[in-house]
Amino acid sequence: MSVLGDKKGRDLDHGLESDQGPESDHGAGLSKSLSPPTITIQEPDDGVIQRVPQKTWRSYIWDTLDKSPEERKFLFKLDAIILTFASIGYFSKNLNQININNAFASGMKEDLGMYGNQLNYMQTCWTVGYVLGEIPSNLMLTRVRPSIWIPACEVTWSVLTILLAKCSSYKQMYALRFFIGLAESAFYPGMQYVIGSWYRKDELAKRSCIFHASGGIGGMFSGYLMASVYKLGGRHGFHGWQWLFIIDTVISLPLAILSFFFLPDVPEIAKSWWLSKKEIEFAKKRMDFEGRAKRAPFTKKKIKKIFSGWHIYVLPILYIFFNNGCGTSSQPAFQLWLKSQGRSVHDINIYPTITSAVDIVVTLIYAWTSDTIFRGARWPPIVFSGCVNLFVNISLSVWNIPNGLKWAAFIMAGFAGGISGLTFAWAHEICKDDNEERALVTGAMNEMAYVFQAWLPLLIWQQVEAPRYPKGYVTMACIAFSLIVTAFTIRYLHGRELAQKKKENESEVEG
Repeated sequence: MSVLGDKKGRDLDHGLESDQGPESDHGAGLSKSLSPPTITIQEPDDGVIQRVPQKTWRSYIWDTLDKSPEERKFLFKLDAIILTFASIGYFSKNLNQININNAFASGMKEDLGMYGNQLNYMQTCWTVGYVLGEIPSNLMLTRVRPSIWIPACEVTWSVLTILLAKCSSYKQMYALRFFIGLAESAFYPGMQYVIGSWYRKDELAKRSCIFHASGGIGGMFSGYLMASVYKLGGRHGFHGWQWLFIIDTVISLPLAILSFFFLPDVPEIAKSWWLSKKEIEFAKKRMDFEGRAKRAPFTKKKIKKIFSGWHIYVLPILYIFFNNGCGTSSQPAFQLWLKSQGRSVHDINIYPTITSAVDIVVTLIYAWTSDTIFRGARWPPIVFSGCVNLFVNISLSVWNIPNGLKWAAFIMAGFAGGISGLTFAWAHEICKDDNEERALVTGAMNEMAYVFQAWLPLLIWQQVEAPRYPKGYVTMACIAFSLIVTAFTIRYLHGRELAQKKKENESEVEG
């Protein structure tokens, strides 16, 4: 117990603890613990939960190895359920999001007469639905149970996907893609919110990035699946690309239904059958030690506070640059270049999965280095990713380069996609003092990124300009540079914020 022995002492204990994380000022010199000589904080860790996580070399392998047996057991259960179902769901979402590109390059273009910019319009319809649903969906999670809302959206997009196989015109696909986007809008920011409600700072980046990496696996699998189901063309009257949508639903729907029974809520309202009451209280205490705010009503004062700060404006800008800077890998640029080289349908679907594999590997590298080598700082991997993406897109914008360099550039485009989990982990940590701000900011990050996705590809990734895309690669290079600048800006602003909190805590101590 604190030597102060009263509520003020406990509050001070909590305030001091909040600035002792391994990242603190992201390298800006604020990582030293606040320890005034007149105050001794000796409140016990109960022998189970460490108030400030202790780290040894074992945490470089996996963070739970430095925790108590009880906490290791709890985290194993949490990872086995939350991380598994989050990853499976995101795999399913990306499978259904990316399949349109594989189908287009594997016969849908010719069968539906898509010789103009119809693919761009189809992608835009999905994006508009996604944009309209994101913020309302994330705010819903602060009022309803995530264990109901998120699986319901998963079931919806799974059912809508199989209907794509019955479309006889691209105009019918426009409508379905809009509603698929609307249903899918709940998943990624929603699951990032749930993950951010259960894991502590030293655990968060790895889980967020593992979750994100599962999307890359979905992208890879879609290519392998298309290469396989293409051979089913003609069976039961369906073309090969139509079978892709059918098989996607066969995979996604059962997983969505299972989520109703396994996906937990946030700790303060959790009623999952696989968590005991003691474990739920355990989870709440972990979040108390982390200083992460619980649910609270939306008030005028809260709304004013959120919109008068920098979090709601600058963090979405970072994610806009990340999300829209991945066009080289998210657009079918690699596939259409291979097609222009006369490659087979098999090659067109298989070779681009190498980029997805790179995405998965670097995502995990970014997470581990951020939590260990960089001591919790999120900005170094983000800046590195931006630098690689800058090189890739400058190379492709020149275009007339050796084929070997062009292959390398398309494959290295995967370096740009690995930082999504880090940006969300950073946002959770920056906004940890206000649960509703955290939900709103993380929702706004994804929302605003896809607002730009709704119109930017129509201008720079025009189907008729493939595979050269004279505007696309130049724009990607500019966005990569902007990402780097924004990351340094956030590092500065957060460092200034932490310095102010430190000053306020010192004033309390002196008082």
